[in-house]
Amino acid sequence: MKNLISAVALTALLVSCSKKEAQPTSKDIDSTKIIDSINAARTKINDSIRAKNSENRFKDFNGNHKFTHNLIKTSGNIDFKQVEGERDHYTVSGNISSGKNSVKIKGFMAVVSDKHMNFTGEITQSITENDNGKPYTRKGTKTFMSKDGGKTWRLQDMVNGSGFVDYIDIHF
Repeated sequence: MKNLISAVALTALLVSCSKKEAQPTSKDIDSTKIIDSINAARTKINDSIRAKNSENRFKDFNGNHKFTHNLIKTSGNIDFKQVEGERDHYTVSGNISSGKNSVKIKGFMAVVSDKHMNFTGEITQSITENDNGKPYTRKGTKTFMSKDGGKTWRLQDMVNGSGFVDYIDIHF
């Protein structure tokens, strides 16, 4: 008798614990719509944060600007193009030339404050008054600084390969 009761209880337990087939319910559909709605809102927020983070903190320098050297009578041009998705970062290239005198600049500029820009790249000059025009190249990271509120930015590595001071300026 005891075995019979145990067998019936065991059978009842197995039948009550059997897996039921999963059937989609309206609750599943509603939760999918809710999740899609949350994901759309998150995407919108992330896109606005990404756009805000790519805005410049400082003045916009995009465009073509005047480029000068104190020993070259004419001025040249330097072109600033903002790096996409980067705030205050630009690719720059430009030159000045007059007769046998020339200055070429090519690289990357990062505006780091209202008064400082860091240039990484090459500035090559050939000035006849310095070593008869022997080319001199400044490589690496150099600072341009402004003392007039951002109208003129002067290269701070002023001493050239001949030991003389050069004033290389960018005018905005």
